[in-house]
Amino acid sequence: MTFSLGIVGAGQFSGQFAKLFLAHPGVDEVFVTDLLPERAEQLAAAERLSGTFPSYEAMLESKSVDAVAIFTQRWTHGPLVLQGLNAGKHVYSAVPMAITTDEIAAIIDAVRATGLTYMMGETSQYNPATVHARNQIADGAFGRIFYAEGDYVHDMDLGFYEAYQYSGGENWKATASYPPLLYPTHSVGGVLGAWRTHAVSVSAIGVRDQRGDGVFDEEVSQFGNDFSNATALFEVAGGGAFRTNEFRRVGYPSHIRESRFRFFGTEASMEQLATVALWQDKKGVRDISELLEPKQTLAPDDPSLQHIAPALRAVFTSGSAPVHDRARLPREFDHLHNGHEGSHHFLADDFVTAVNTRSLPSVNAWVAARYTLPGIVAHESARQGGVRLDIPDFGDAPV
Repeated sequence: MTFSLGIVGAGQFSGQFAKLFLAHPGVDEVFVTDLLPERAEQLAAAERLSGTFPSYEAMLESKSVDAVAIFTQRWTHGPLVLQGLNAGKHVYSAVPMAITTDEIAAIIDAVRATGLTYMMGETSQYNPATVHARNQIADGAFGRIFYAEGDYVHDMDLGFYEAYQYSGGENWKATASYPPLLYPTHSVGGVLGAWRTHAVSVSAIGVRDQRGDGVFDEEVSQFGNDFSNATALFEVAGGGAFRTNEFRRVGYPSHIRESRFRFFGTEASMEQLATVALWQDKKGVRDISELLEPKQTLAPDDPSLQHIAPALRAVFTSGSAPVHDRARLPREFDHLHNGHEGSHHFLADDFVTAVNTRSLPSVNAWVAARYTLPGIVAHESARQGGVRLDIPDFGDAPV
């Protein structure tokens, strides 16, 4: 069984997934649309896609497209996802799921009403540290987990200025101020992707930016935001807590490892830094860095990455780590690029498999809500000076 897919947004990220979807034996055709038609045409030509559409609406009206994959600006995902579901299309969406509680609730209602597949492509679901922690938790190696930490540590100077200028045009500073806690899924998802619980309350602190270059300036910001760094402490169901950091001004080598995680249990713990990862128990310490290290599959100077800032290219070149189980993947992926520490192959396969088998994908709407909503509430907590706020929960996915 196969289906056809429409890529929405022909920016820096979508081309990498266009290759994977087109190569997957479960997809027969791939189309693309973009607000800038020339970008859609360039991507279609470069990847030999089946064609372009003049607009998202035209794509949704077409009977030639069964599903859409949304790679647009992060604050646009919620409405575009709803349009897709309501038009009868399965939907893959880049992160985050949405930026308001109402948008998230509407997506869940639409998935439930239509029976269509929705998946959020959270890369931390297959971050090697999350995969290893998930396996160890399942085996009981940690004992009882009671605390975890997740960081998304990506300095603006390391590629983000160029990325926002590419996507934002002349008004790029207004969107470059996107609130860090409204992009929470790399840090939250990396923790909850291993620790099967959900956040029930949060207290968060935001750090107001002092660079003075018009980015993270609430007078310029489309979002009225001047936080460039933020920290949130979450209480979880069943007891325990986790802390996340979303940093955009930080002296740290984001190009080496932008997401990192720590898990603490009653019998063992695991800690990851930029270049080392350790497993620790009451007997001693074991270096597990090699187990979690992806092997490069695409050179940073590959022609396909020329339009991407050099500081961001490592995101698109990583292969798989030893902890990844590639046996489930189609052989067509064996020699294709990967990215975000080996996650892209698994995310593409999750969505295609879910659509073709009519099964729930790994990061379905209910899981996506638990990865996204905590950040939305945390941002409001930070705006209120750290007041502790309850986090709504939409429950588990229906069986």
